[in-house]
Amino acid sequence: MQYYWRVLPVTAMLNRLKHLIIGDPLPSQALAEKRLNKIRALATFSPDALSSIAYANQEIYLGLVVAGAAGLRLAWPIGLAITALLVIVAISYLQTIHAYPSGGDSYVVARDNLGKTAGLIAAAALLIDYLLTAAVSLTAGVEALASAYPVLWSHRITLALSILLVLTLANLRGLRESGSLMAIPVYLFLFTYLPLLAYGVFQLLVNGPSDLSAVAPAATRPITLILILHAFATGCTALTGVEAISNGVPAFKPPESKNAGQTMIVMAVLMALLFAGSIGLTQSLAVVAQPNETILSALAHTLLGDSFAYYAIQLSTLLILAVAANTSFAGFPRLAAILASDGYLPRQLTNLGDRLVYANGIVALSLATAVLIVVFHGDSHALVPLFAVGVFLAYTLSQIGMVVHWKRESNTGWRIKALINGFGGLITAITLTIVAYSKFLEGAWITVLLILAIVIGFEKIKRHYREVGAQLSLRGLPPSLRPYPPPRVVVPISGVHRGIVDAIDFARSISNRVTGLYIEIEPGSGERVRKEWELWFPDIPLEVRPSPYRSIIGPLLNFLDETDLKHNDGQLATVVLPEFIPAKWWHSLLHNQTSWLIKTVLLYRRRTLGFQRVIIDVPYHLRQ
Repeated sequence: MQYYWRVLPVTAMLNRLKHLIIGDPLPSQALAEKRLNKIRALATFSPDALSSIAYANQEIYLGLVVAGAAGLRLAWPIGLAITALLVIVAISYLQTIHAYPSGGDSYVVARDNLGKTAGLIAAAALLIDYLLTAAVSLTAGVEALASAYPVLWSHRITLALSILLVLTLANLRGLRESGSLMAIPVYLFLFTYLPLLAYGVFQLLVNGPSDLSAVAPAATRPITLILILHAFATGCTALTGVEAISNGVPAFKPPESKNAGQTMIVMAVLMALLFAGSIGLTQSLAVVAQPNETILSALAHTLLGDSFAYYAIQLSTLLILAVAANTSFAGFPRLAAILASDGYLPRQLTNLGDRLVYANGIVALSLATAVLIVVFHGDSHALVPLFAVGVFLAYTLSQIGMVVHWKRESNTGWRIKALINGFGGLITAITLTIVAYSKFLEGAWITVLLILAIVIGFEKIKRHYREVGAQLSLRGLPPSLRPYPPPRVVVPISGVHRGIVDAIDFARSISNRVTGLYIEIEPGSGERVRKEWELWFPDIPLEVRPSPYRSIIGPLLNFLDETDLKHNDGQLATVVLPEFIPAKWWHSLLHNQTSWLIKTVLLYRRRTLGFQRVIIDVPYHLRQ
């Protein structure tokens, strides 16, 4: 361990800090122990779905309030239509859970049944969905808190980014830890909102409905089909997160499909109760939001006043919306890992981190979410128009893919199963058309272009890996197995000191054709270095090249090209680099990183004269 700290002080320090924050590494055999039971799984996969009532209700309200009381009265029938759509989608995905016990996200289903292109489109839509879910949930959560504490409105970005950091660290610690952390906000939300809705129904039964005409603002736009479709389209964001459980079936404890299916049913029932209940009470009690207030805050304020219970409701809304982003942290890294294993994303995304989670995917999602929050100024209303297109595109491709799956299987009852998924696909396709039409100019066009760009990116990455595989393959024309000729060696030096001795000795051990090279930055320094060189290494020639523009790289490359052309011996000169390693990490900041720069330039310089250049690094470790 002492040697480890002496040689790699920076790495050791960073590792200790990492283990302190996210925990000690876990062995691979502990992966089975990290599975989720149904209680933790509901907390991990349902926050997005359950919390979507916050921004979905808000968007329906904002879409209808411009038509006054007459417009707000349409909230209930629109809410019922969306609830019915929710039931259809949930039943469809329940079948996907049992058909794909290894995880049936839209990408896998579309790829297996509709082909590569459909799968990649579904994957791009899903990745965008996960990213926007995280950004919208965090910004909407902060807005819920700011409704109770208006002074926080100017600090929304900072608050959202702070919560994002906490979620990132929790997920880097692993599934069980994140599931345990998410359980508190999820169940707090349920145990505050369900009683709130029950109390609202009681008040409605006792006092009767209120008159919207008395409190609604004056209409500024007439009721039109476009207005109704727009409100329906924005309200459909309530369906985000329905697919999360089918994507994460492998995270459940055995029997995975059974436990995932039961959790899906519970989640769908809770979603329907929360969404339909809150919409119905908002209309029946004639609730109208004030400036800088969300509609759910107005509903809670109407029922509870300024009591402690009201602030508890707002806090639980903030927490559930904050952890709703955890659905993305559960789904995005897993989908990215599947795409990477298929060669459509960088291979690093398939690596399990120290805590048996896809750490690279988690960090990538966190950074992209932070960018969205900053670019859109922490405003959930600005982000929502980008949202639903990707969601329903993925839903539609998944359901159509399941129809093909059942037909291909042709097991007992396959026609009924295909009919259920086919009906779900038809409904989501119709919804997708409505959403795309009504929200295209508001920002949905950005999502469409992003999906196309991501699919093109997938193909370029796949082509790169295919080309690399072809070049590395031993099939076809066999590679040359002739040994390399004795090398010519060039040793760049910064001066004559102990740090270069090991490099010179090593160079002489592999070749009798060794040349030293000194790049003269300061005029006259070359002659001084030559005298010292001849004193210590009289049998090795030294080349001194002036650098009038104070560059080391340019004269070095020119010399290498010249000597290779001069010798023309079927090889490029081997470069042996002396490099001294400081004893402490911060010492590195006090020195030029010339060796690193030379290595980088030589490694990424394309081959010349049809040959590759060998680069050998000889370290010299400084003492404490």
